Amino acid sequence: MERAGIAPRPFRKGDNMAKKKQLVENLVHGLFLLLGLITVGCVLLITLYLVVSGIPAIREIGLADFLFGRRWASTAAEPAYGILPFILTSIYGTAGAILIGVPLGFLCAVYLAKMAQPGIRNIMESAVSLLAGIPSVVYGLVGMLVLVPGIRRLFHVPDGASLLAAILVLAVMILPSIIKVSITALEAVPREYEEASLALGATPVETWFRVSVPAAKSGIAAAVVLGVGRAIGETMAVMMVSGNAPNMPDLFQSVRFLTTAVASEMAYSAGLQQQALFSIALVLFLFIMLINAALKAFLKGSKEG
Repeated sequence: MERAGIAPRPFRKGDNMAKKKQLVENLVHGLFLLLGLITVGCVLLITLYLVVSGIPAIREIGLADFLFGRRWASTAAEPAYGILPFILTSIYGTAGAILIGVPLGFLCAVYLAKMAQPGIRNIMESAVSLLAGIPSVVYGLVGMLVLVPGIRRLFHVPDGASLLAAILVLAVMILPSIIKVSITALEAVPREYEEASLALGATPVETWFRVSVPAAKSGIAAAVVLGVGRAIGETMAVMMVSGNAPNMPDLFQSVRFLTTAVASEMAYSAGLQQQALFSIALVLFLFIMLINAALKAFLKGSKEG
């Protein structure tokens, strides 16, 4: 018998639904946390493996001789393991690709995001997506069959497989990353910014480059870093058009990048040679970390400014 004045609490269907929803959210949160920890763990394992595998060679060769040596002859009777030509070639090749690819990609992104008609934009965005999906070996094959002979005939050099060919191929390969990320950043700028600029008398072009672009500079910087990462980490296409010779960098001479140095010799390497190749991979890994750290510092300074 119910006590006077006290009614039983009615069952609410919404309470059960809320509990189920909270349980699902907790499971998803736990899953995402687990995946994030796995990702971080993989990076830490890769870092540890590169350090353990690469440090012994640097100790035996000597840090100065390894980083600043000008001669690489890993299979000679008296082997030499200087990687300065590889470091400079990677720096020059990446810088050249950025100097060509970033302005083209940035201007193309501004055009597609702000100026292009819907029909033209759809066609060009499809073409950009197609460029992003082309395998690296196809870029290398086209460069080897078209670009390399073209450089040889145009500049009258003995061999068109050179640093210039690698720069041009890399410049084309980084375009999709720069264009797509920059478009996303430009479209994220609030429309009110542009409307206020136009209301104050600025032209559309002035508004795009003095309002929209500065507001989207964080995303554009991220696009540039993605392009740098693609350029400095590319292997197959570069190997096919650069000549893959361990020379000091010259625009019309065959060269070898850090990535191609590892890929070209790892299959038959052993002993100190193999350890030196892991040391090259460690140097490349540190380069990429420095690029990411520089981006983070740049973005932090931009936000504080």
